[in-house]
Amino acid sequence: MKKYEEKSISTTPIYDGKVISLRVDEVTLPNGKTSKRELIKHPGAVAIIPITAEGKLVFVEQYRKALERSLIETPAGKLEPGEQPEITARRELEEETGYACGKLTHIQSFATSPGFANEIIHVFVAEELSKIENAAALDEDEFVEVVEATIEEAEEMMKNGQIFDAKTAYSVLWAKEYLQKR
Repeated sequence: MKKYEEKSISTTPIYDGKVISLRVDEVTLPNGKTSKRELIKHPGAVAIIPITAEGKLVFVEQYRKALERSLIETPAGKLEPGEQPEITARRELEEETGYACGKLTHIQSFATSPGFANEIIHVFVAEELSKIENAAALDEDEFVEVVEATIEEAEEMMKNGQIFDAKTAYSVLWAKEYLQKR
């Protein structure tokens, strides 16, 4: 048994959508009592930290309905069934920014909200960027604007709330350290 493991007694599916599914599990707790857990299943995603030859970071600005406002974020997207994260990262970089990269390196993978979701984000740094003339199009329900910024500008965006999500904040902090060593 894993430390503090909770054993599922029953599972009740609630919703099955194109991005997430939701279920409620009744679980046995380590002390023998029972409780309910509302759980979201997600296919996983990638986030890309594109860095230009000049040392600028490439972001996208887009509206996020859940927060009812626009955010500046690292390019990102969900994994398609059976797709390797590196393939997703290259596709999303092209679709969202119009860039291809000569060098793509996996940095880290982490859970976004382990209290209720199984989503894992795989973070990559993209270097040796080149503009693509006929880049892949965005999804039909996606509207983004490309934003390039220095580390200092990105830190200011974090302070004023334009950068507000964890994956982008992590990306800025990682890039700051990386660029100082470069």
